[in-house]
Amino acid sequence: MTDNGPDLSGDWDIDPGHSRIGFSAKHAMVANVRGAFNDVTGTLHVDFDDPEKSNAEIVLKVASIDSRNAQRDEHLRSADFFDVEKYPDITFRSTRIEEVGEHALVVSGDLTIRDVTKPITIPIEFTGAQVDAFGVLRAGFEGTRRIDRREYGLEWNMALDAGGWLVSEKITLEFEISAVKRESAAADDAAA
Repeated sequence: MTDNGPDLSGDWDIDPGHSRIGFSAKHAMVANVRGAFNDVTGTLHVDFDDPEKSNAEIVLKVASIDSRNAQRDEHLRSADFFDVEKYPDITFRSTRIEEVGEHALVVSGDLTIRDVTKPITIPIEFTGAQVDAFGVLRAGFEGTRRIDRREYGLEWNMALDAGGWLVSEKITLEFEISAVKRESAAADDAAA
């Protein structure tokens, strides 16, 4: 991913204003409901010389959940679902990042929702890197991964009269991440 392009090795910060980490779920077995977490922070460390040293960490503030319906968002924040008072954060910490093809990564790590931590592997597409209008190197990543919400203690549901459930058990996680490369300490010293 570095051929004839900018140097991607180094430390990166997720740009929350240009990133979306969200989800989609079936409602009443017929309609997709999408939402996102508006308060997202995270860092990436990329080391192409020693990929084992590459890592990622992302924190979502559960209170920032936004499904475009205030009543539904309050229910999602309640003890029926995320229990934001007890468990304010959803975290992901990578344990391994592998380049499996051109512009294709597999990120493995631990996802913690409520008080449950489980290993998860997420296929991620590197969508490119560019110096933006402000002279900052920016990189993009996208991916999706289905999970069973019940595995993370998100058990609440309601049976439908015609059969089936109000909220699907399978949830699709959606990642659209823009990350900004930190200036290196050497570059900062040279500028000073």
